[in-house]
Amino acid sequence: MSVEGVHALVRRTHEERVLRVLREHGALSRGQIAAKVGLSRTTLSEITGDLLSRGAVVVVDTDASLRAGSGRPAELLTLDPSSGQFLGVDLGHTRVRIAVADAAHEVMAAGHQTYGPDTGWPERVAIAFDLIDDVGTGSGVSFRALQGVGVGVAGPRPAEPAVAQAFRERFGTTVIADNNTRFAALAEAITEGPDLQDVLYIRLADGIGGGLVVGGRLVTGGHGVAGEFGHVPATGPGAEPDPCRCGRHGCLETVASVPAVLRTCRRRGLAVHTAEDLEAALRRGDPVAAAVLDEAAVAVGQVLAAAALVLDPAQIVVGGRLTRCWPGVVDRVAATIAERAGTATPRVVRAARLGDEDGALGAIAALYRQTPLLAGYH
Repeated sequence: MSVEGVHALVRRTHEERVLRVLREHGALSRGQIAAKVGLSRTTLSEITGDLLSRGAVVVVDTDASLRAGSGRPAELLTLDPSSGQFLGVDLGHTRVRIAVADAAHEVMAAGHQTYGPDTGWPERVAIAFDLIDDVGTGSGVSFRALQGVGVGVAGPRPAEPAVAQAFRERFGTTVIADNNTRFAALAEAITEGPDLQDVLYIRLADGIGGGLVVGGRLVTGGHGVAGEFGHVPATGPGAEPDPCRCGRHGCLETVASVPAVLRTCRRRGLAVHTAEDLEAALRRGDPVAAAVLDEAAVAVGQVLAAAALVLDPAQIVVGGRLTRCWPGVVDRVAATIAERAGTATPRVVRAARLGDEDGALGAIAALYRQTPLLAGYH
């Protein structure tokens, strides 16, 4: 290869690194980009100037609002928003949620639709397709620049290949599929910024799932079941009478999922049938509801304490509908972890920030990390 060819290859490699960093992290200043890709300011200035002139990168703002002192605000650069769309889909136990974002990490549209817990996968996928069409029509999103689809699936991995294939056939683009709570873990880790690398996440909802982010990347495990906290043996008021959906007894999901908590409340004489009923009971100070939630939170804390001793995450994030019924769940979980894990307790145990959209947003985040966006710019 000629000297000119070597220089061109090196330049192209630098450009791809800059584009990848912007794809993964969104808007950054030139200084932040330089620190992440390891280039000198002079080299980076040349590369970003060229990318700006070609339209691959645009200036969106300055960092003035983030500065503590004086000095000239630095421009924030991001990928051209019109260069791609990313679709995230969260196929949960009882509802599907979708979100569409552009290349600049801005959410363009979102929506959700419910279905019964016994709905089969073909029907769930059909409902998701209808929802995507409705959201696209209502928001004016045409999906003509769709770069990829991320699909989060609740429950067993065997459902994923067929679901992913259905989305490939429908949209004709890159499709990645994984557990929906694992995607949610990635989304929650990103809310802390690029420097937080190790996060353990658990979602307490219609079922219980979770995920582990290590070094900024999702951990799936050797058999794809990393983060399945719902099927870890647990002790609690609902553990023995009811079999888990997996067929075994004693799983955490039979203690601390929303359906399990509601069943235990009813056994103790409190007529609650929905999460809204439970929330209302807690607001009026019902002692049965408070006791059952406390026992469930302790069971969750015991499971997470064991995980903290083994994995030593920087943060543990607790999300899902149950935490919104009673915010004190997170405090009780944190106290149990501190009691059981001692000095291995993570620096932070906090509530999830993204609400029910975390699975769909995490699917989009996973796409940002692997889709070769803008590879065709010349």
